[in-house]
Amino acid sequence: MTEASVSNIVVRPARADDFDFVADLMIRALTPFYDGDHYAHARRIFDAHIAGGIDRVGQFSAGQYMFIAESDGRQVGVIHVVEKKQGTVKISPLIVDTAYRGKMGVGSMLLKHAEDFARSLGARQIYCTVAEPNKKALGFFLRKGFRITGTAKDHYKIGIDEHMLYKQLIDEAGFDSPNISVVPFDESQHADGARALILSQMSGDFDGVDSNWVDALFAGYRRMESGDVNTKFKIIFVAECDGRVVGVAGATPKKGRPIKLMPLVASSEAAFEALIIDLQGLLEDYGHKLYVHLVPEPWQVACLQRHGWSLEGVFPGGYAPNSVVQQWGFNFNKEGASVRKMRIKKPYFDAIMEGCKTLEVRVGYNSIKRLKAGGLLQLETGHTSGVVRIKSIRIYRSFADMLSSEVWQQIVPQAKSEEEALRLLRKIYPDHKERLGVHVIEVEK
Repeated sequence: MTEASVSNIVVRPARADDFDFVADLMIRALTPFYDGDHYAHARRIFDAHIAGGIDRVGQFSAGQYMFIAESDGRQVGVIHVVEKKQGTVKISPLIVDTAYRGKMGVGSMLLKHAEDFARSLGARQIYCTVAEPNKKALGFFLRKGFRITGTAKDHYKIGIDEHMLYKQLIDEAGFDSPNISVVPFDESQHADGARALILSQMSGDFDGVDSNWVDALFAGYRRMESGDVNTKFKIIFVAECDGRVVGVAGATPKKGRPIKLMPLVASSEAAFEALIIDLQGLLEDYGHKLYVHLVPEPWQVACLQRHGWSLEGVFPGGYAPNSVVQQWGFNFNKEGASVRKMRIKKPYFDAIMEGCKTLEVRVGYNSIKRLKAGGLLQLETGHTSGVVRIKSIRIYRSFADMLSSEVWQQIVPQAKSEEEALRLLRKIYPDHKERLGVHVIEVEK
């Protein structure tokens, strides 16, 4: 365990003479939100750290470690991290002295040190809990990339709810391949692939999902032009990859303007994430929220949480005797939901964030046509995202027309020539997609 510093802030392992500071800080900071003997709590975790991280009573704990932030030799904050046997790390707690909160970046420094330490242990995830009334702490963790996974009522103190948060530590490659597009359903092109995918993904967990059920879904799609919710019309989108259907989403607008997604199926994580991201923009005109019933895999739960969905209900035996169906919901009207999301390949994301790429090119899907200059765009690649502002949008008939007017180096910075840039673009978007029109989106960080 080594020291780390920024300016005059130093983060170091706790020493034996730090106990009084730690105990006093924990008592003052935790008492408003948590019941229990905070002095005894401080004594236990501090002694475990001093003993080399050995926790003699923690069943799942592999090690406990405490770090102190100093400013000019004065103790100003503490963070305690628990290494778990499951390959995760828990923060419990992170506290900055009240005189230094919001100043000098003490909390940020402690958290970065803890994340770096967790990575050195090989941890894949770091997590914590925050009392709901502790708005400043909650906002701090959300700004640092943590996600709320749920809320426990009256958890550590009667009348105080507790938010559970986590952050993935494993860097992912992002959307490098394959090329997946979410497009409106075309019965002549997509029916067979959509039918096969729906039946293979749903029939085991949802009794009654058979070929007749799929026929009824397609019939509902043919009623879409009516726009009458009482006809239970369907809006269907498919995720395509190299001409194959790799995902299907059927949306049913309901009375009161919620939108039910059923089916929501995908043959891969990339296809599922493509649907989750793109549907938020494609369906927002039809209602105020999305909800879905599914029996999710762990990676699907992580994807839903990452993109702002919340678990709303659990139905054991609701659709089949041996399945437990979950209801997940996404509210269009909640804070931040109006920022448009866009999937992007990792090299292009990095180039935009580094400032060497200012032009992003897409074809004229309905979701792209809805973008407007001045709007915010959240670029998504795996677990990484960044927000840019749309400066302007220019539309061309073809890639060749576009490249005759735009600076190709700002579109495909890794290309060696305009000809190579054209080849790369046409590899992503074949002829039938290019004919939808080429949209050049000029962005700034």
